[in-house]
Amino acid sequence: MDGIRSDVVIIGGAVTGAATAWWLMQMAPTLRVTVIEKDPSYARSATALSVASVRQQFSNPVNVEISRFGVDFIRNFAERIGPGGGIASLGLKENGYLFLSGTEEGARTLRDLAAMQRGLGAATEVLDAGALAARFPWMQFDDVTAGSIGARDEGWFDNMGLLNGFRAAARAQGAVFLADRVTGLERAGDRVTAALTEGGRRIEGGAFLCAAGTGSAAICAMAGIDLPVEPRKRTVFVVDAPNARHPEAPLIIDHTGVYLRPEHGAWITATVPDDDGPCDPDDWEPDHDQFEDLIWPRLYNRSEGFDAVKVLRLWVGHYDYNTLDQNAILGRWPGHANFHVAAGFSGHGLQQSPAVGRGMAELILDGGYRSLDLSPLGPERVLEGRPFLEKAVV
Repeated sequence: MDGIRSDVVIIGGAVTGAATAWWLMQMAPTLRVTVIEKDPSYARSATALSVASVRQQFSNPVNVEISRFGVDFIRNFAERIGPGGGIASLGLKENGYLFLSGTEEGARTLRDLAAMQRGLGAATEVLDAGALAARFPWMQFDDVTAGSIGARDEGWFDNMGLLNGFRAAARAQGAVFLADRVTGLERAGDRVTAALTEGGRRIEGGAFLCAAGTGSAAICAMAGIDLPVEPRKRTVFVVDAPNARHPEAPLIIDHTGVYLRPEHGAWITATVPDDDGPCDPDDWEPDHDQFEDLIWPRLYNRSEGFDAVKVLRLWVGHYDYNTLDQNAILGRWPGHANFHVAAGFSGHGLQQSPAVGRGMAELILDGGYRSLDLSPLGPERVLEGRPFLEKAVV
């Protein structure tokens, strides 16, 4: 068995693992960092299959702050990452997010959240149905009580550019990325001492981070940890609607349960199925009927421009879904001296990766957060059964 010694071993080399590796090398250039990724093509990673959006409109202040940092990092990515990243721009398109409410209680919630978000530097504004109709005359808002929109700092960007930039820059600074699959963890007392791989490697480490996405629960089980993270399937549709071409439109989170945004003259749209639950990790078959049965009627009710539509393509992505509260689980696991977790993002991992990577690097190197305090997302709440709920889950 081949032996490798490393200061930090990261299991999972998509955007969270790559971001953490880059931040580690920024903070400690002589550090030996090894990243293990089972599929370096990333063909089925949540990073690659994401709709690649970033928003400030969350209900928990820590999530707002994470994305405040993230959008600035994304906007200035080439400058922040340096020439080693090889990425000129992530092409951030700041069309904003539009959250719609269909109840008076929901409208009050939007106003309360907007005030909190603005206090943290966001530009969220809340409009009533009349103001929404004036701003978006191609939609109807008869069933809407209010909508909140971010006038800046919200939109979508190049997801693979973010990943590839972090990965290339980390490698340029000395991080090692291995194409392999972790099959076991060696432990001694309260420490993980080595990762064993399918390729016959034994990788010793001073600290370990599990950033394996939907595979995180299996990795954590090797360390004796019961992580409440499971794969949830999402079918995403790209549709042409020739009577509804609005490239300036925001990403719309409709209270009826669908989202959509413009994409190169077409639209990206999806919904959460009524029978949502864990899926087989090998289930990549799209749910074709979702569009005609669930999505199309709701799009047409919002805008008659969706009277004629054609599905151009579709794909399946898997969320690493945190069944406790749909928020990320971040931090060193209690009772484990050197094993850390960054998982359960439930669809928010891409936009949160710049801040999460920085935070995990600080925690691993210094034993605590030096920039943004991510402790509200710590694993203690999992052990205590104490949900840290996020109202604005998409």
